[in-house]
Amino acid sequence: MVVNTPEPDGEEVPGLGEDRTDPSTRLEGWRRFIEEDPAVFDLLPEQQWQALSPPMRDAYDEARIAYRSELQVVRTSTVKDIAHQGRLLTLLNQREHGVRRGLIVSGEWTTGKTTALKQLGRLHELRVRQRFPGSDRIPVVYITAPPKGSPLKLAMEFARFLGLPVIGPRHNTIDVTSAVCQVLIEARTDLVLVDEIHLLNHATIAGEDLSDHLKYFTEHLPATLVYAGIDVEQSGLFTGIRGKQLAGRCVLIRTGPFPLNTEWRSLIASMENTLRLHRHEPNTLVEMVKYLHQRTGGMIGSLSHLVRAAAISAFLDGTERITRTTIKNIRIDHSSESSGHSRPSSLPHTG
Repeated sequence: MVVNTPEPDGEEVPGLGEDRTDPSTRLEGWRRFIEEDPAVFDLLPEQQWQALSPPMRDAYDEARIAYRSELQVVRTSTVKDIAHQGRLLTLLNQREHGVRRGLIVSGEWTTGKTTALKQLGRLHELRVRQRFPGSDRIPVVYITAPPKGSPLKLAMEFARFLGLPVIGPRHNTIDVTSAVCQVLIEARTDLVLVDEIHLLNHATIAGEDLSDHLKYFTEHLPATLVYAGIDVEQSGLFTGIRGKQLAGRCVLIRTGPFPLNTEWRSLIASMENTLRLHRHEPNTLVEMVKYLHQRTGGMIGSLSHLVRAAAISAFLDGTERITRTTIKNIRIDHSSESSGHSRPSSLPHTG
């Protein structure tokens, strides 16, 4: 989405509409995610900003809020590693007639697993589009593992992504799975992304059935499967014979909190460069690097929420800047808030 700034002498206030984002677990939503350019927004010069009429000022602020509410993807070392490993596996699996290798991304919540997974899919699909322009391929499929899943529920997640006709009560698991596999083969799908894989527990009958069905997909589709989930090593995913078989076929990458190092500082600097506030003092956030690490526990998801919420708060209250007080008053996820380090009585005065 590209956010355009309004001109103060324009005749119409830019209509922001209700531009809702379709879920990426549907083909149209996924294609929109692939095709959207990163949001851009340039601040108006001081004189033009001050000259905005109240309606134009409101529209300008709404456009900034839309820009700031969108997640800005930062190419962290984790994102790069997952993209590299995924790329290697898709190349290795291209002409594999036996067991295809997969990838599992595991880690705590808010450590960037889903973001990295979707960026891997986006990069792969853009490469395919560049190589085969104008084709009707569906290079990537992105679904989430169904809660309390069954083989039929899993097959229906694939069917919903593809937009296949509504499945009737007479259709059984084999019918749906066969239809899905046929479409994916014809569409030349070569990367399947399955999120929330921690919902699959091999210690349960349902988990075993779902695992067998995923294995069926891997054996009948010439595609690389990449999974992501919360701490899958402890979720039961590698339990029993099926779990050991999965572990023997997949590369595991763990995500986690960022240490307090130069990359963490660079993350904060990158986020600060996207604030789009008229009165913000440069390097204010960079100088709080230690506090921000303490506040978020090094979790990139918590950091992103904190910075974006602080920026929007500065739009709404008219201060046009983020201060130590602004950051202190922003609430983030309960896990970070309840850690005992999130809301100290005072903030440090050095970075």
